[in-house]
Amino acid sequence: MAWRGLHLSQAARLSLADAQIVVEQADGAVRLPIEDLAWLVLDTPQATLSAALLSACMEGGVVIISTDATHLPNGAMLPFHGHHRQADVAWRQVAIGEPFKKRAWQAIVRRKIANQAAVLAARGHDGANTLAEMTRHVASGDPGNTEARAARHYWQCLFQQFRREDEADRRNKLLNYGYAVIRSAIGRALVANGLLPAFGLHHASVSNAFNLADDLLEPFRPFVDMLACAQTEGNNHGDLTLSDRRAMAGALLIDARMDDETTTLLAAAELASSTLVRAITANDAAAMVLPSLPP
Repeated sequence: MAWRGLHLSQAARLSLADAQIVVEQADGAVRLPIEDLAWLVLDTPQATLSAALLSACMEGGVVIISTDATHLPNGAMLPFHGHHRQADVAWRQVAIGEPFKKRAWQAIVRRKIANQAAVLAARGHDGANTLAEMTRHVASGDPGNTEARAARHYWQCLFQQFRREDEADRRNKLLNYGYAVIRSAIGRALVANGLLPAFGLHHASVSNAFNLADDLLEPFRPFVDMLACAQTEGNNHGDLTLSDRRAMAGALLIDARMDDETTTLLAAAELASSTLVRAITANDAAAMVLPSLPP
């Protein structure tokens, strides 16, 4: 099972040899088994990949993440086929009824807000009890938009003088980097379980190829928020450093609780996706397992 990621920030030539990824750089070459890799971040414009390696990564279920000129993730390459019952799962997914979608979204929003409350409590901020109370008021489909109200309260308590829309704020850059990495891993897990990432439960943009990934991403976001808090150190301005980018690229290795077991966010994304298939099959949103912050 894949358990590690690779973040490249310097010029490199990547190729395939003996089912391993070969990374050649100025100071030498290293080899890593494809089967161990879950994600690869190309955080440099000076990386070249062979077609054979690209094919092997897709066969092995490795998601390849590209970055833009400012080093922020801007794309992900996912395997085309990844499940032995691809069509069957896809048909079940597109046939999902509105009642199931609303119950699933209710569960997702409740867990997201509960995780936000856990972040505030862990960071010693006020507001955790208010958020915990809000989870009780999330109805099926969240018609009262409790998610948005909780978000406003959460960001006010977590960061001082912060606006989520401020792209120049270094904290937003950290958050966006981490969210993009987690989003890519969720997309990878959805495809591996035969689901179509474009067809969401709540998100339904006609221009978004990752609507379902964006649905499942919500309860994962607070984990990234915790990591971003650790990286800010009171510095809210400027570009991300290489250390920042490496830290956020490693977000998938953060611990999470799935039911009564502790695992990584990478494994949590895979379990959340597989239990979503189980929930769809049983038409029971309660069968879906979502991550929570460890005590």
